[in-house]
Amino acid sequence: MVQVHEDVDDLVRLRRQLHQHPELRFTEHRTAAALADRLAPIGRVRTGIAGTGLLVEIDGRAPGPAVLLRADMDAYPVQDAKEADYASTNPGVCHACGHDVHMTVVYGVAARLAAEPPARGSVTLLFQPAEEIPFGEASGAAAALADEALRGRRYDAVLGLHCWPDLPVGTVGVDRETAMAAKDAFRIEVLGRAAHAATPALGRDAILGLSGIVNLLHAGVARSRNPHELVAFNIGTISGGASQSQVAAHAEATGTLRTHDEATRERLKEVIERIARQQAAALDLGLRFTWANEMPPVRNAGSLVRLAHAELPGSVEVADLAEPPLTTDDFALLGALGPSLYVKLGVTGERGGAPLHSGSFDVDERCLTAGVTALERLTRAVLDGRLAAEDATAAGSGDTGRADQRSAADDGRSVEAVRA
Repeated sequence: MVQVHEDVDDLVRLRRQLHQHPELRFTEHRTAAALADRLAPIGRVRTGIAGTGLLVEIDGRAPGPAVLLRADMDAYPVQDAKEADYASTNPGVCHACGHDVHMTVVYGVAARLAAEPPARGSVTLLFQPAEEIPFGEASGAAAALADEALRGRRYDAVLGLHCWPDLPVGTVGVDRETAMAAKDAFRIEVLGRAAHAATPALGRDAILGLSGIVNLLHAGVARSRNPHELVAFNIGTISGGASQSQVAAHAEATGTLRTHDEATRERLKEVIERIARQQAAALDLGLRFTWANEMPPVRNAGSLVRLAHAELPGSVEVADLAEPPLTTDDFALLGALGPSLYVKLGVTGERGGAPLHSGSFDVDERCLTAGVTALERLTRAVLDGRLAAEDATAAGSGDTGRADQRSAADDGRSVEAVRA
């Protein structure tokens, strides 16, 4: 049997190895090779999933429930600002969102399952590439779902976790219903007419038009949301023009809208596009508006939320998270494979506390054993049939759980998002 103190040292070594050698989306070749070498003695390893991902299958001693554990693999395009000896050696690339921790935790669960094989059921590990999605580019989760290795598969539970600097090490946060927000990215291209700066009346200024659109969008979104609606709106890039002496013929901006509620989402998308088109028309400018990377929210299944609160206390501290964040994650699409639960792993202690996507992001590595313990306990509970018991208890009490209902509804949206 794997000893806990040996497990901790090994997990720290793996996490630091992955942190030192981060790779961007769909280029995670070294990462995949390192994980495949470690996992080959544990289960059946299939490489090349969605290009650079891995699928690892571990069987219990008899047939039973099926569990999928997901870890994202890619790093973030930011310079590592830490001076630690395990800092990134890849300039401009850093595990600034904790994916090195996610991979290490899922590997740690696999090692414990190998040390003490489950009596029944099966566990599939998905090491997924490309969770970080630049504008207009493909989702790694969508690519994994389209891979023949996962096509048509169903699981009794789809589990994952995300590093969370707002929580202390040793704590696992469980959102009651929505774990991550929906995301809708957009590009606005303003089309003007070039002219010399000395004769501006002969042109149509795309930069001036875009400036007005940006200001109106911030005001319009703010005034189109109700106080109780959780919304984030951001314009993240602006570019345009060719010379300081020319009226710009082209300017563009990209941004993102994050919401939790479908009605709010659709209303604000209509507001954003309408404002942009009306302002461009008022200034006699052309406009191309593009939506991209439309991602549904991550919904936690009510049965799995109840299971977490029943199984995890005593092993880790459990935080009941009542207000979901406005971060997003393509784990949302994996709800198409079965009821899902995405928990938040506390990482702040002696180290940690810097925000996600910061070059200073780091974790207190005691979070590794907390994460392994949490996911292992949930996995074994499902394999032992305790999820079915939670469902039966809820049905007997008449509480089917709004999260279960919304998860089922979002499963349909997730499948459509994959097909789009």
